[in-house]
Amino acid sequence: MNPFFAYMARLKLIRRWSLMRNTQPENDAEHSLQVAMIAHAIALTARDRYHRDIDPEHVVTLAVYHDATEVLTGDLPTPVKYHSEALRGAYRTLEDQAAERLVAMLPEELRPSFAPLFTEQDTLARRIVKAADRISAYVKCLEEERAGNREFDAAAETVLASIRAIDLPEVQDFMDTCVPAFTLTLDELNAPVT
Repeated sequence: MNPFFAYMARLKLIRRWSLMRNTQPENDAEHSLQVAMIAHAIALTARDRYHRDIDPEHVVTLAVYHDATEVLTGDLPTPVKYHSEALRGAYRTLEDQAAERLVAMLPEELRPSFAPLFTEQDTLARRIVKAADRISAYVKCLEEERAGNREFDAAAETVLASIRAIDLPEVQDFMDTCVPAFTLTLDELNAPVT
């Protein structure tokens, strides 16, 4: 028996933003899908506009599994995860152990293909996924602010500053051309483009 995908189905049970009041709860499965879509668009921009050597489909796959270890570790709140370097290092170790455990749950012939999804570091693809993860967090902040929830005001500023510090023009392109639409109502989204 290989329980890997049964665990992945539990991403929908991992609640995000657990220390903050949410008008609309968000789970890891929803978040992973949004990160995958954003990362795909950024990777396509990187390849097609900036002529980078990148495989957008690989980026999507990395994004789909970027928070997979949280089915074992839970989603540790950011203020806890980044409280100190010691805590950050301990959490990285915990994530590495969770990744090894998840890969071991796969059929043996799939393990070599899945392992890099959990261990690949410091590549352009991984940087794009991390940027998409930050953009997804920023979009969540915008949605909460639009609903009148001031709980996310400071988070929005912090996350936006971290995105603006990313030195990938394709990320800034997405922020400039796509993110503003997340502040629109459905009627505004349906309005004719001028």
